Amino acid sequence: QVQVEESGGGSVPAGGSLRLACAASGRTYSISVMGWFRQAPGKEREFVAGISWRASSTYYADSVKGRFTISRDNAKNTVYLQMNSLKPEDTAVYYCAADSRPYSGRVYDSRAYAYWGQGTQVTVSS
Repeated sequence: QVQVEESGGGSVPAGGSLRLACAASGRTYSISVMGWFRQAPGKEREFVAGISWRASSTYYADSVKGRFTISRDNAKNTVYLQMNSLKPEDTAVYYCAADSRPYSGRVYDSRAYAYWGQGTQVTVSS
């Protein structure tokens, strides 16, 4: 079993930056992939960024590519999402997710993640 907990959300003006953190606990040695998803009011949850644990390969949604960076700190079992040049359309609840099954490559698919955090609100004002 793996637990993940997000932190770092908040409110910023357009063009600002935020860094989200996702701390994993439990059987962290079994993690194969971690990712960030977001859900805006009235919209479906969507993939934002992901990182494969063994190869540290990173993946991004087109909408955030070049603005967001996902990274990991192995010693702290923590994944970060650095968000720069934020736009009002980035406003959403951001969720961290993890999985411990053999990596399938389906980093973009929310169904590939078994463990989810409670979410943290990010609000970008225009």
